[in-house]
Amino acid sequence: MSETLTTTAETEHQGKSEPGHSRRMVLNMGPQHPSTHGVLRVVIELEGETVLKATPDIGFLHTGIEKQCEALNWQQVITLTDRVDYLANLSNNLVYSLAVEKLLELEIPAKAQWMRVMLTELTRINSHLVWLGTHALDIGAMTVFFLCFREREDILRLFEMFSGQRLMTSYIRVGGLALEPPRGWEKRVKTFIDTLPSRIDEYESLLNTNPIWLKRTKGVGRLPVEEMLEVGMTGPCIRAAGIPMDARKMMPYSSYEKFDFIVPTSTDNDVFARYAVRVAEMRESTKIVKQALAGMPEGPVQAAAPKVVLPDREKMKTQMESLIYHFKIVTEGISVPAGEVFQVVESPRGELGYYVVSDGTSKPLRVHMRTPSFGNLQALPNLIEDRMIADSIAIMGSLDFVLGDCDR
Repeated sequence: MSETLTTTAETEHQGKSEPGHSRRMVLNMGPQHPSTHGVLRVVIELEGETVLKATPDIGFLHTGIEKQCEALNWQQVITLTDRVDYLANLSNNLVYSLAVEKLLELEIPAKAQWMRVMLTELTRINSHLVWLGTHALDIGAMTVFFLCFREREDILRLFEMFSGQRLMTSYIRVGGLALEPPRGWEKRVKTFIDTLPSRIDEYESLLNTNPIWLKRTKGVGRLPVEEMLEVGMTGPCIRAAGIPMDARKMMPYSSYEKFDFIVPTSTDNDVFARYAVRVAEMRESTKIVKQALAGMPEGPVQAAAPKVVLPDREKMKTQMESLIYHFKIVTEGISVPAGEVFQVVESPRGELGYYVVSDGTSKPLRVHMRTPSFGNLQALPNLIEDRMIADSIAIMGSLDFVLGDCDR
């Protein structure tokens, strides 16, 4: 925590506080503080160790991604969506692709849809592992951090196998997937997903009966559900308050209606409940990935749309038409019919929506992102005010926000 910025002197006399009176301080938490999980600054007013007022300042990581989208063609925007939320890049790839595919009225092959489900569920597990490891580290449970990143490394290796990249994969594209799945991918995914449940048991065995963990999380960070809904909280945070909101169930996309899974909820509405919901979600994601492996349809992973999807490279060697389409798509981009669409998916942090507008040209007129981290962060002042400053670390971590997801 950085040094004190100011002190109030209402009860001071010649630099000394009068007996029986408290002294208030305004502290600057961040933007470098590790518990802010990014370049977030929170101006905190304290009386003793009690937080009287908290004001988040999120302007330190303005990427300008929404404006940059207007200068790129429709396919190039995919690389920007990767960078909105580095822990859920495939979720952002997917929601943007779904929006553009609606404007194009493009039918996506069944195999591509199921692969998208499998990959975004692996993304959900990856994100929750990073959250659990860093959140436990904030509260002092160092071992869990190393264990979570052990499994996270396995997932990143899977992503690298599919796309050649560990983080910014750009693997989900308009029209399907970027590449055919690599040889042997089923075995690698199955090996990981069969091992994961026992690893989750290991995390819970270290935390669920740990007296320090329980005291730091049980009953901490409660907020009336009405206030949570007013500020736009979604995802595990709102489900930990008993509201089963999940876009995968409420507005199914990419064949989610064909998968059997539940939406974990809790009514405790505290830091521990948010932890328990995310752990339960990892188990449900494991079930979804197993179903995707067992029922994966045969067929192509790209739509049959030669003017939208890059043609097969082998065909380019023998067919002039394929070579022409490839040249025009790469140099000019694709033309998307004029219109507007709002598409929602369930990211690891909550409801992720993209509002996409086309004027009929090869570049978007507008791409606006309704990101879950921004809504969840709005509840921070109400959650930590009138609580001890030590609780603010646990509460802040329980929201699981990514600052790139807040300020585009």
